[in-house]
Amino acid sequence: MEDEELAKSLLVAQQPGNIQISNGFGSNDTGASASGVTAVLLLSAFVTACSAFAGGFVAGYSAPAESGIIDDLGLSVAEGAWLLDLGRLSLGFGYGLTCYVAPTYLSEITPKNLRGGITSVSMAMIPVSVSVAYLIGSVINWRALALIGAIPCLLLLFGLFFIPESPRWLAKIGREKEFEAALQCLRGKNVNISEEAADIKDYTENIQKIPEDKILDLFQQKYAHLLIVGIGLMVLQQFGGLNGYAYYMNEIFELAGVQSITGFIVVSIPQIPAIALGSILIEKFGRRTLLMVSVTGECLGCFLTGLSFVLQNLNWWMDATPTLMLSGIVVFEVSYSLGIGSIPWIIISEIFPINIKGSAGSICNAVNWFCTWLVSFTFNFLVEWSPAGTFFIYGSMSCLGVLFIAKLVPETKGRTLEEVQESLTHILQ
Repeated sequence: MEDEELAKSLLVAQQPGNIQISNGFGSNDTGASASGVTAVLLLSAFVTACSAFAGGFVAGYSAPAESGIIDDLGLSVAEGAWLLDLGRLSLGFGYGLTCYVAPTYLSEITPKNLRGGITSVSMAMIPVSVSVAYLIGSVINWRALALIGAIPCLLLLFGLFFIPESPRWLAKIGREKEFEAALQCLRGKNVNISEEAADIKDYTENIQKIPEDKILDLFQQKYAHLLIVGIGLMVLQQFGGLNGYAYYMNEIFELAGVQSITGFIVVSIPQIPAIALGSILIEKFGRRTLLMVSVTGECLGCFLTGLSFVLQNLNWWMDATPTLMLSGIVVFEVSYSLGIGSIPWIIISEIFPINIKGSAGSICNAVNWFCTWLVSFTFNFLVEWSPAGTFFIYGSMSCLGVLFIAKLVPETKGRTLEEVQESLTHILQ
C-alpha cells in the first residue's frame, strides 16, 4: 500500500505548479520547454550519435569484408564463417548496449521540445552507418574499412571527456552542486533553471522512496504487458532477418547472380532519404504507426527476395530475377531504416518505470543480443536448406509482427510518462 501511495504521488495532474515527468528516465520537462539548442547539447548529441554510428558500422562491416578476410587469411568458408560469427557475438553485445544507453542519456539531458527529434536522429545513425559501411566496403579492402570504422569510436572516446554527466543521475546520487552545474551547462548560461532543478529534486526524492525492483521482480503481473512489449520488439527487430541480410549480403548477391559492388551501391543509396523521412514522420504520425508501416515493408521485401529465388529455381524469368532480388533487398533495407531500426529502442526507453528501468533494459538488451547471434548463426544453415524458404520465414515473422504491434504496442507520442505507465502497469488499481 505504501508503494502504491508513493506511486500515486508521482502520477500528478498536469496543472501549473505540479511536477511534470514526461520521459522514461525521470526527466522533468517543466521549465525546460523554453530551453533551446546549446553548444553543449549539440556536442552531447554528436558524441551519442558517434556511439550509434559505431554500433551500426559493426553490423554493416562484415558483409563487404567477409570474402576479403577469407581470401587474405587463407581460410575455408566454414572457418571464415566461424571466425566472423565469433566476432559478431562479441561485438553484438556492445551494439545492444549502445542502442539502449544512447537514447537513455539523450532523454535525460534533452528538453521536451527537442527530445523526440534529437533522439530519433541520433538512433538513425545506426542504419546510416550500415549504408556507409556497404558503400565504402564495396571499393576498399577490409583492413582499411576496419580502420575507418574505428574513427567514430575514437571520436566517442575523446568526446566523453567534454560532455556533462546526466543531471538526473547526479541528482539521484546526491551530488547537488554538480547536478545544478550540469543542468545549467546544458540549458545555457542565461536560462533560469531554478524551477526545473527544483522539480527534478522533488521527483528524485519521491522516486527514491520506492524500492528498486530486481530482475526477478519484473515477472509480476503488473509488469507483464511492459515486458511482453519490450522483449517482443527486440525479437521482432532481429527475427525480421536484418542480420541475415547485413552479414551475408555477398552470399545473397552471388546466389542471385548480381555483382557485389553494384548490389551494395544500389542497396545503400535509398536508405539515406528513408532515414531522414523516418526522423521527420516519427513525431507527426507516431511511433506505432511508423512501426507498422516499417514492418509491413520488411515483410514485402522478404517476400520479393524469396520470390526471386523461387523463379530462379524454376528457371522462369531469369533475366528479371536479379532485378527482383535487388528490389526486395532495397525494400527491406529502406523499410528497416524507416522505423524498426530505431523506434523499438525509443519505445523501450519510454515505457519502463524508473524503478525497473535498469533491470528491464538489461533483459531487453540480452534478448536482442541473443537474437542477433541466433539469426547470424542459423542463416547459412537455412540458406543451404532453401534460400527462398529462408526469406519467406523472415517475412512471416514480420507479418506476425504487424499483428503484435497492432494489438500490444502502445502509442507513446504526445503522452506523458504518467499516462503511459498508468495504462500499462495498472499501478493505481
